[in-house]
Amino acid sequence: MNYQHSYDMLKTKLLHPEILSALASNGHGARVLIADSNFPFSTCPPPTAKKVFLNFAPGLLVVTDVLSVLKEYIPIETALVMVPPDGTTQAVHTEFQEILGPEIPLKSLKRFDFYEEVKSPDTCLVIATGEGRRFANILLVIGVIK
Repeated sequence: MNYQHSYDMLKTKLLHPEILSALASNGHGARVLIADSNFPFSTCPPPTAKKVFLNFAPGLLVVTDVLSVLKEYIPIETALVMVPPDGTTQAVHTEFQEILGPEIPLKSLKRFDFYEEVKSPDTCLVIATGEGRRFANILLVIGVIK
């Protein structure tokens, strides 16, 4: 038998079945967290959020890799990032803005305010990455297709 691989059959770069399912099951206003390796995956997100672990090894995959693919797959209304106590923008946040483009606002929140946003019942998907940079978490709010 000749079996087709999913990457031969789908017309999208996004192939992960659990991520595809979680995104297809939610809509406008739902939130997707792409988190660095320091994020408290088990305790912070709501229990209803689907957790997908892509943190195979340190540095594999990183948040910007996942963001680059998701940006092409879902409409993003806004994005929230975690900043250190002094509020300084991190280099990774500049990378986020370059990937998202100027039309998608990036809102900075301090750690515990960011955690509160993640705890929202609207957070439907949490993607753990092998990202080693600190404060490399981004919470995407799904928008509408224009």
